[in-house]
Amino acid sequence: MKSKTEPTEKSNLHPRNPHRFRYDFDKLIVVLPELEQYVVTDANRSEKTIDFSHSEAVKTLNKALLVAEYAIDYWDIPSQYLCPPIPGRADYIHYLADLLAESNEGTIPTGEQIVGLDIGIGANCIYPILGNCSYDWSFVGVDIDENAIQNCKKIIAQNPKLSEVISLQLQTEPRYIFKNIILPEDRFSFTICNPPFHSSATSAAKANSRKVSQLKSSEKQLNFGGQNSELWYNGGEIGFITQMIYESVKYPLQCFWFTTLVSKKDNLKTIYRTLNKVGAVAIKTFEMSQGQKRSRFVAWTFLSEKQQNEWSFSNE
Repeated sequence: MKSKTEPTEKSNLHPRNPHRFRYDFDKLIVVLPELEQYVVTDANRSEKTIDFSHSEAVKTLNKALLVAEYAIDYWDIPSQYLCPPIPGRADYIHYLADLLAESNEGTIPTGEQIVGLDIGIGANCIYPILGNCSYDWSFVGVDIDENAIQNCKKIIAQNPKLSEVISLQLQTEPRYIFKNIILPEDRFSFTICNPPFHSSATSAAKANSRKVSQLKSSEKQLNFGGQNSELWYNGGEIGFITQMIYESVKYPLQCFWFTTLVSKKDNLKTIYRTLNKVGAVAIKTFEMSQGQKRSRFVAWTFLSEKQQNEWSFSNE
């Protein structure tokens, strides 16, 4: 029988995900004392937790996790910007590493020569941080929001180990995804993206209200946050991903794997149909889950089998 003090493993998270055990709040408070003010005891389980509807509590938990697990000295986001759930974001990174390993004789390629393109880096810079700290990958982060880019610059500047491995680029034409970003000389091992989920600002606002209601909290300050560009896109998630697919066709030899999160399972059929229409050579789907939330990411490539075999992860 397990001891009550033994951490419970969340078997639904990736085996390499360091967040697959319940948060050790005592350890987290040691590395970031300011977290203590937000920690409470769950009356039902007699376990320490935080109020996940409280924006500052969630942001401070993120800071502590980044210090404890990734040796990040500084991380912060402005109010009303998306505060990412780190365990779920880490899962995407680790499953993406598995995908790259499939094309590298079963070995996860590591090192700064592995370059990822983060579409919609937001103000949090989270995917490049997790990808670099976990596998030493380099990243180009792109966003249409200049304030978000400026905040990422601040995070990078205050974490010297990130300064040489993360570069940032403002997309000056918001209707495009890869245009202006992928240049003839670029060669990316993968793209990564958390696309806008909603089709309008009204839809996003209603969804946030439902989340707070489900958390049974009177706290009006949303931990979910998010600017317009982070939350909604004309056409919603499927509209954004469809645009991404059609643009990816123009860069078939410059990226091994194009990937994107897909929150709505019902969108998969349309995505597969579009990918087959544009001639994707290989299409893969990785299922993920965190608690009751299920998600997945879809990956596609235009490289022939011969081109895939010839792609060198060690000399990019």
